Amino acid sequence: MTPTRRRSRILVTGVLALFAAYFVVPVLWVFIAATKTTSDLFDSFGFALGGEFALGANVAEVFSVNGGIFWRWTLNSLLYSVGGALLATLLAAAAGFALAKYRFRGRELVFGLVLGGVLVPAAATALPLYLLFSQIGLANTYWAVLLPSLISPFGLYLCRIYADASVPDTVIEAARLEGAGEGRIFFSLALRMMSPALVTVFLFQMVGIWNNYFLPLVMLADEELYPITLGLVTWQSYQGRDIGMYTNVVTGSMLSVIPLILAIVILQRFWRGGLTAGAVKG
Repeated sequence: MTPTRRRSRILVTGVLALFAAYFVVPVLWVFIAATKTTSDLFDSFGFALGGEFALGANVAEVFSVNGGIFWRWTLNSLLYSVGGALLATLLAAAAGFALAKYRFRGRELVFGLVLGGVLVPAAATALPLYLLFSQIGLANTYWAVLLPSLISPFGLYLCRIYADASVPDTVIEAARLEGAGEGRIFFSLALRMMSPALVTVFLFQMVGIWNNYFLPLVMLADEELYPITLGLVTWQSYQGRDIGMYTNVVTGSMLSVIPLILAIVILQRFWRGGLTAGAVKG
């Protein structure tokens, strides 16, 4: 290896290490802070353990404060993110498959309009959606968060590209000759062939919904319907009256990260495979 290439590799590695630290260091701080008592949280160095290892007591306190409402927020977040991501992935797969494999007038126009949705910030549509949902009586319900989460323009784009590349027209024609209907072709053949892309869409959509804050803030007024993100902000507003809420917010933040880490660890094999296959075939 020449000195120039060695210096280039060291420079690139250093830059990547800085980016990795930018994302990892805050998470590391949250995990360490969740093990401290309230006094140690303020009196000790941020990345050093406190005098007492209080992780178990902090977790128990989070799940018992305010009548154990953190359990409810956790279940709400799972409902919004997992349920919303599953339905959004199925809709994106169906729409992407249809746009890739069926020829009809206006197909490219529909695809272009859907892609235009990628350019519209989600925050820009929150208030119009709230006014619409208020008129039909769905504001401050589970549907107010679930229904907007079912639309994924990026997921549709990825599914169309992947379906075009991974589902051969000859397989579809052979299935039709065997008597299979369009529904059976989609559910029995297309979904299996598109599974790597579907895992990618599901993971992106689930993480996006889990971390969503503005839409639940606009739509929901009942604390029983809050996801974790909105609930933790509510607790944060109590910090001026109860200093113990600092520890609850930090520990709750740590707990809220764990489901995302588990999902990424479990699905990363399919996720990386899907991205690689799409890049080669697309």
